[in-house]
Amino acid sequence: MDLIIGIVAVLAVFFISLTAIAMRYRRCPSDKILVVYGKVSGGKSAHCHHGGAAFVWPVIQDYQYLDLTPLPIDIRLEGALSKQNIRVNTPSTFTVGISTEPGIMENAAERMLGLNMEHIKELAKDIIFGQMRVVIATMDIEEINADRDKLIQNISMGVEVELKKVGLRLINVNVQDITDASGYIDALGQEAASKAIAEAKVKVAMADRDGEIGAAAMQRDKRISVASANAEATRGENASLVDIANSDAMRRSASAEAERLATAAEKVAEAKVLEEAYVSEQAAEKQRAERDKATQFANTVVPAQIAKERQLVEADAQAETVRRIQQGKADGVRTEKQAEADGIVFVKEAEATGIRAKLLAEAQGAQAVLEAKAKGFDDLIKACMGPAGAQNMLVTELLPQLVREQVQAIANLKIDKITVWDTGKGADGKTSTANFLSGMAGAVPPLHEIARNVGVELPEYLGKLDDAIKPHSEPPAEPGPKYGVEGI
Repeated sequence: MDLIIGIVAVLAVFFISLTAIAMRYRRCPSDKILVVYGKVSGGKSAHCHHGGAAFVWPVIQDYQYLDLTPLPIDIRLEGALSKQNIRVNTPSTFTVGISTEPGIMENAAERMLGLNMEHIKELAKDIIFGQMRVVIATMDIEEINADRDKLIQNISMGVEVELKKVGLRLINVNVQDITDASGYIDALGQEAASKAIAEAKVKVAMADRDGEIGAAAMQRDKRISVASANAEATRGENASLVDIANSDAMRRSASAEAERLATAAEKVAEAKVLEEAYVSEQAAEKQRAERDKATQFANTVVPAQIAKERQLVEADAQAETVRRIQQGKADGVRTEKQAEADGIVFVKEAEATGIRAKLLAEAQGAQAVLEAKAKGFDDLIKACMGPAGAQNMLVTELLPQLVREQVQAIANLKIDKITVWDTGKGADGKTSTANFLSGMAGAVPPLHEIARNVGVELPEYLGKLDDAIKPHSEPPAEPGPKYGVEGI
């Protein structure tokens, strides 16, 4: 389960990383310029990409697009001074756009990144106004009015240089009607119109003259051409009749030759067919002989070879069977001996393991008992508020056993018969029987002495043993009855 969770976590991290990379990989459309700015290499302020794609590093880089859409700009230039100090009006339409040329794209990124299309349009409009005034100031009115191509070329050259400085390029220039406030251009137009009308009238007269001359020449050429065509037609008809006759003769000759060749070819073809038939029959006979030979070989030789090979295979199989049987027997004996030896080793190891486990268990049990006793004594001392209290507790528990040991001194005496000569009461008022029993009880070892022999000092609340009294001393002899015990 942990492995599955780890794999899922790794896959999740992988897909998240892949998604993050894909989100920062920016593709540039064909109608835009991708500008990557921030920390870029090469000491540049930005990298520009037209087409393709680029990876934008997060945090340290960012990107924007520059639109390549063409911008039409109407320039209504009025009152521009020409070289002759005549003010002219030159309305025109310019089409500009952001350049995709390396080096100029960077200028556009530095100066127009973040501007909308209207701001870019106003910037280009100011540049074009200034350059048109400069160009018109270097040209005469006649050049401006007559040579539009030169005017457009000069304007394009001047405007293009200035537009490149801000990252733009000039796409098209369309100059409309040019006028001036003084009417100089209109006068030039009227003069040109008058000259054009006079020239047109001269050209019409010359055209009428040339038309009449051409009509007469055409009639002459027509009559000559018709006569020549008739003569040529007659010659052509005669030549055609000759050609027809020659063609008929050649046709008949060719037909005869073709028939001869066809008959000869037919004979040759028949002979060729017979020859090929004979050759085919001969080849068929040879094939039939080869087939009969192969049949005889297959019916006689092949079965004999098959029988020979079968006998060899059977002999090899029998020899292999015998060898494998012998090998199996040898392997069986060897396997049995090895199994017996392995069994003995396994039994010995199992016995040794069992003995070791038993001794270890006994040692651990004894250790556990001793540790339990030690812990019990420690807890007893703590519960009894010191060693003295613990000793009193132990003595109290052992007191029944001490008493039992004291009584055992006379418990096992076997007395068959007791004879007492009662002489009456003594001086202390006791009878002989009472003295006998008292003496027997006095023969029992005192409890304090039994405890002292085993190293235990009984507390004083159980009584105190007088040192002057000898537990085992005989009582003083007093006159009295004699008694005896028999059978002890």
